[in-house]
Amino acid sequence: MLRTPAACAALATATVLAACTGSPPDPAKDARAAPTTGCVHVVDEATGREQPECLPIAPDSKRVDLAAPVFSTPLAVDNPLFPAARVRQAVYGGQVDGEPFRTEVTLLPATKTITWRGEPVRVLVSQYTAYSAGRIVETAYDWYAQADDGSVWYFGEDVFNYEDGVVADTEGTWQAGRDGPAAMIMPGRPQAGDVYRPENVPGRVFEQVTVKEAGKTVAGPYGPVDGAILAGELHMDGSREDKVFAPGYGEFSTGTPSSELEQVMLAVPGDATPGPLPARLRALMDARGTAATTAAWQAYRAADRIPALLVRQMDRDLAALAKGDKDAALRVQQNITDLRLRYEPVTTVDRARLALWARQLGTDARADEAGDVAASVAALELVWERVGPTLTAGQRADIAGLLHAARQAADAEDSAAASTVSGRLADAVSGLG
Repeated sequence: MLRTPAACAALATATVLAACTGSPPDPAKDARAAPTTGCVHVVDEATGREQPECLPIAPDSKRVDLAAPVFSTPLAVDNPLFPAARVRQAVYGGQVDGEPFRTEVTLLPATKTITWRGEPVRVLVSQYTAYSAGRIVETAYDWYAQADDGSVWYFGEDVFNYEDGVVADTEGTWQAGRDGPAAMIMPGRPQAGDVYRPENVPGRVFEQVTVKEAGKTVAGPYGPVDGAILAGELHMDGSREDKVFAPGYGEFSTGTPSSELEQVMLAVPGDATPGPLPARLRALMDARGTAATTAAWQAYRAADRIPALLVRQMDRDLAALAKGDKDAALRVQQNITDLRLRYEPVTTVDRARLALWARQLGTDARADEAGDVAASVAALELVWERVGPTLTAGQRADIAGLLHAARQAADAEDSAAASTVSGRLADAVSGLG
């Protein structure tokens, strides 16, 4: 589920502690939904405290999420506007708080069972990883299931917010059955005027969505996409924003290009073109130095179809690199890895990301930047969650041991040890093929 600055804002200390430590399970919450009438109080974004004002919530007559869902095949999440089981990986780009913003959303192989209303429901697990200016700022594990009527339900998320590569808090964490009800994140057949709540634990997490328009056509990465919807979100702090959901992608965009934006750049398998890497893309991968990389990018850009947002990001990051932005080289390499996703399997691209972060760890360690070292190790660990299950037991053991050593070095702020392990890790990853 795409996050926004409002959704990621700090809440009160009490809320943070509840998210970090959890609270004893309350079986009664399995069947207890938030009030459908009465007041849902505004929560101040800065303090996390409830305010006397009430949110302008819709009447029950407008809501389409009040009937109890039935989950016969919950893992078959193939709703065209939220196909979580079909999209292996999506990469988003844009800008948030004036910084380049990029996210990877990946379907993990594991599932999870969550008990809600006294019934165990198996849910998909999706890993959301967000980078600001190239560095990790958030990861979340989102849980989805599809009901028999085609609606998709959100069973919660584990959230980890980072500062200088270290988990600062877990604000936004919640789980259906423990903290409140599961919540509809997409109706089976959304129509203009439909209202539903993707998060419905007032005081902790809350969103109300109103479908503003259905049957829209949006500009996709490789051409027009028909059948999209425009939805307006009302947040717990009273703020509003629009989101677009598109067939084959699910959450497609939040915000606008002229302000805050998080928009899909590429998603597979929908945007995949299996086959060998184009020669000019391979030349771009092999380029070294700002001038050579810029020249290789211009040659490749002229020879292939590239999503407009990815072009914009690459141009921006190369310009920043030329001006000496210390993290621009990292962002350029992230963009190049994203370009490979169109032609190569997700597993291959994620192994390339693992290699990229191993190299970056060495760069950060040599610069003796403790925060950057920690951030690179965190990124390595997150990509490893996707790569590890694809390897043999022996390969997993070797790389897991090196990642453990990298984590110890980062926690001890030992740049020399981090530099040593980065080289060993790069060698081990390169041996994966």
